[in-house]
Order: sequence, then C-alpha cells, then structure tokens
Amino acid sequence: MVINAQHGVEVSTELIWNYVEEFEKPVIFAINQIDHPKASFEDSLASLKNRFGSAVTQMQYPFNSGESFDAIIDLLKMTMYKFPEAGGKPEKLPIPDSEKEKADKLHNELVEKAAENDEKLMELYFEKGTLDEDEMRQGLKVGMVNRQIFPVFCMSAKKNMGSGRMMGFIDNVAPSPSEAKDEISVAGSAVPCDVKKPAVLFIFKSHIEPSLGKLSFFKVMSGEISTSSELINAQTGAVERFNQLFIMDGKTRTPVDKLVAGDIGATLKLKETFTNQTLHSKGHEIIIKPIEFPEPRIRTAVIAKTKGDDEKIGEVLSKIHQEDPTLLVEYSRELKQLIISAQGELHLMMCKWFLENAYKLHIDFITPRISYRETIRKPASSSYRHKKQSGGAGQFGEVYMKIEPYHDGMPEPTEFSVRGKEVIELEWGGKLVFYNCIVGGVIDTRFIPSILKGVMEKMEEGPITGSYVRDVRVMVHDGKMHPVDSNDISFKIAGMMAFKDAFMKAEPQLLEPIYDLEVVLPEEMMGEVMGDLQTRRSMIMGMDTKGRNQVIKARTPLAELDRYSTTLRSLSQGRASFSQKFAEFAPVPFEVQQKLAREMHEVEMA
Repeated sequence: MVINAQHGVEVSTELIWNYVEEFEKPVIFAINQIDHPKASFEDSLASLKNRFGSAVTQMQYPFNSGESFDAIIDLLKMTMYKFPEAGGKPEKLPIPDSEKEKADKLHNELVEKAAENDEKLMELYFEKGTLDEDEMRQGLKVGMVNRQIFPVFCMSAKKNMGSGRMMGFIDNVAPSPSEAKDEISVAGSAVPCDVKKPAVLFIFKSHIEPSLGKLSFFKVMSGEISTSSELINAQTGAVERFNQLFIMDGKTRTPVDKLVAGDIGATLKLKETFTNQTLHSKGHEIIIKPIEFPEPRIRTAVIAKTKGDDEKIGEVLSKIHQEDPTLLVEYSRELKQLIISAQGELHLMMCKWFLENAYKLHIDFITPRISYRETIRKPASSSYRHKKQSGGAGQFGEVYMKIEPYHDGMPEPTEFSVRGKEVIELEWGGKLVFYNCIVGGVIDTRFIPSILKGVMEKMEEGPITGSYVRDVRVMVHDGKMHPVDSNDISFKIAGMMAFKDAFMKAEPQLLEPIYDLEVVLPEEMMGEVMGDLQTRRSMIMGMDTKGRNQVIKARTPLAELDRYSTTLRSLSQGRASFSQKFAEFAPVPFEVQQKLAREMHEVEMA
C-alpha cells in the first residue's frame, strides 16, 4: 500500500484497508514522495501506527528527507544506500556515526519483532541476544503471514530511489502464495495453493483488443495448466481449451508452456468465460468466491449524436461492461433511457473516449430521469361506464371500485363481501391487492381478470408523473354489463379509467428513491461537506470516526445526488470519498410533487 509522505493515512488508504482486512492479506507499506519539500516520513509513520497499530514495523528510514533526499538507512541489512542524483542503483555505505545510535535502537526493535512470531526464534534470541539476517527474514515472513508484521519502506518512486530494495525484500522475505492462507470457495472449502492438486483458475480481468480478441487474465489457484489444457467453466459448464499461455510484462506478452499454482497469467480467446468466473479440472467442481464490486457512485443517461447509433452504442457498452464490471449498463423501460452507472467522472470520461475513439460512436451524457413511485394517502371510490356504439356489436362495461392505501398486516375489508382475492408482488416493488367483491352476478366472473388488467396497465403509468404505482388495494364491488356488447376490452377500459379517477381523489403521493450515503473525509473538511449535504435535502443520521478520518452518515434523495462525486472531490481537494446504497422510497415534499406534476402536464400538452 502506497502512502503519500505529505499526507500519511488518507481516505483512500482506509478504503483499500477495508479490502485488505476482509481478505486477510499480508501488507507492505511504501511511504513514497520522500523527496517532496513537504514530505515527513516521521509523521506518515506515526499516522500508520496510530491507525493500524503495533504491527506496523519500520524497515528503513530516510537519512535526509525532502528535496535533498538521496540516502536510506536499512534496518534489516544495517546499511546505508546512497543514490546518485538522478536515482537508480545505489552505493552501499556504512551507517554514519551520527545515525549509529538511532539505527541500532531501531534494529534491536526489529529483531525483537521478528523473534516474537516464532518460538524457536524467541529461544535463539534469548540465547544469543540477537538474530542474524537469515533468522530475521524467517521471523518477518511468519509475522507477515499471520498479519502481525506490516513492514514499512521509504522511497522516491519517480527517481527510482528505494523501490529496488523493496522489490528485493518481496522476493527474499515476503510470503509466496503457497505460504499464504488458503483461498476459500463459495462452498466454504479451502483451496490450497498446491501444484499437485487439480487445476483451478480464477479469471479476474478481461480485456478486448480489436486486433486480437479477448485477453483473459487469471490466477492459478491450484494445480497447473499447460497449452492444450481443457478446463470447465464452473458457472456455465462450458469447456475451454487453452491454446496459448502468457506471462504479462506491461503490454508485452511472453509465451510460456505452463503455469503453476500461485502464478498470474493470461490467455487469448476464451469463448464463454468472463471476469469473476472459475475454471476447473473435469470432475473437480469448485467456484472461487467472486469479487464483490463497489456500488456505482455516479449515473448518467446516454444519447447518440447520430440517429440510428443507439443500438450500436448499447452493444459496445455491453462489451465494455464485460471488461469492466464496475461500469453498469441498462436500458430502463421505466425511464425510457439508456443508463450507465460508474465510479466517478473520470470513469465516465474513459468510457466516452473509448466509444468515440475505438468505435467512432459519438454520444452525449444527459441527466437521467428519476425512478419515482406513486401511491395514495386515503381511501376513495369511483365508477366509470365505458360505452361505445358504432354499428353492429358495441362496447359496454361499467365498474364501481374503491381503492385504499395498502400496508402489510392491515385487516381485511369488512364493508364488502369478498368473493376472491389476488395479492400481486409488483416487479417494481410494493404490492397490489385486488378483491373481487361482486355479488348477484352484476359483472360476470370472466370479466374480472380484464378489470385487473386495466388496473395494472394504469399502475405501470401512474396519473401524476407516469411513474409506477405501488401499495394500493382495490375492491371491485359493483357494476353493470350488457348481454351482447360487454366484452374483455370494455371492462379493461372501464377498470383502468375507474382506477385513474379514484386514484386522483385519494390524495396521490409521489415517492422518491432515498439512498444511504456514507462520506469518509478529513475532520477539517466536515463543515463544508455538511453544509453541502443540507442543501441536498439530506437527513444526517449520525457521525463516526474511522482512524484519523470522520464518517458522515446521511439519507439523501437520489434526485439530489447527480454529479455528487464531482462536488465532493472539489470540496475536499480529492481527499474525501463516499458510497451510496438504496434505502427506501419516501414521500417527496409537496412543492416538489407539484413541480414534477406540472412538468409532466406540460410534456403531455406539448
């Protein structure tokens, strides 16, 4: 984990740490930009210890940080690395006398830290009073596996000062995959990193190159694979054959004949396997726990600049989603818009660049509509007679109904004799409870489904804003029919219009989606961010502390979150982050409902 020497632990550090803790992975901290004028290694180290505890273990310190930085004192090798002015390979020198006492003290602390993770090493330490370099390496490795040691290095990556030493430590000391904790399958069984076990691969990334096709990146979780290996996709059952295997070095693909447990590699043209899927040997069925991708933080509607490109844009966006599952794509039948949801403005801009440069499809981003819901606040009754005569058989149907707000657990109606009841779980959320209360045969039973169909059609396009209607119960209790002119279409129209009329009498209420918002930010930025949230009709639910940062928990209408990631980045100089998750539908303020209803009316008139 890279730490900026100017700031120490930041919001992004906290976010990555959540994943590190969840998956119980070993960690090395690299304090970078030691050559910056405002760099402070000591403050950054203190922030790490303050947030992550005594497991934070100092391996080095800069001899002279800031713009004059050119030397590192290494506490494991007890050597000073002196770098040339432009960076690169260092000269190994003895530790200066002025630093000897400090270095000895920190070296002894490192020896103790290495010894306390292994009983045999502890005995050796008590016996000799110290440990040699090989013994320390062994203790550090055990400590890293058990997450009791988080080594800290310092460097200037830009000038290549210190990065080579850290890479050497990773190679010589850090635990290999076979020494780390086993991966866990969806079924909860361990997947040991063992070359002798059956082959299991996890596809963690897919990349589509126009000239090559799909490039799939994977980790060999167990066993080994070679060119011509055949594995089975655990999710789809498809058989995939590996014709080529590569080790990736940046953009360079180095062909190899085989890869073994712990290796990360790539292959071309897997036909039916995508990101987050598992491939396994025949007869050894297993699914590796899939990656849980973060919730989107920004959404926008996409429109084509050129007529007729809409279908192509949808197809290309689906391909992009295959490569990048954090970019969600859907055509909303409700909103009649193509919506993409991403992690931020940069994510959206990259998507747009790809469409325009790789596929020559030009698009605009527009503000997406909001998925409102409509319901009612009081009971209301209504009737509607549908009568149409145009030579020959006509159309006739008359329906009387009462509607009420519905909530789970409410008592059954007593004012009408219930002949039938249907509870419909609506696909957009909420319920419709439909009662047949017809007595005396005034409406034939065969027409009741048509009345329900009419009600459902109107619920798909509510009377206020055209949004879905939810949580209503309907009682059809009277009506009339004609022995010749009554038919299904007549009662469908009568049911629809009676429902619309009753709905408008029943104090219609517009509901808006409310999201749980969690903002993680430095304490000094609380005032501005809180002020901005209040302008967005947010309800502050509480505040918490996470390490050196503060957490604001709020409930905010989705309508007020458009481009919030951009605003938050501006308010916090990029140091704050947020996550959002759907919470509930809640009533919109009266003046907002009036405004939306007026806008809908103007659209209909136009």
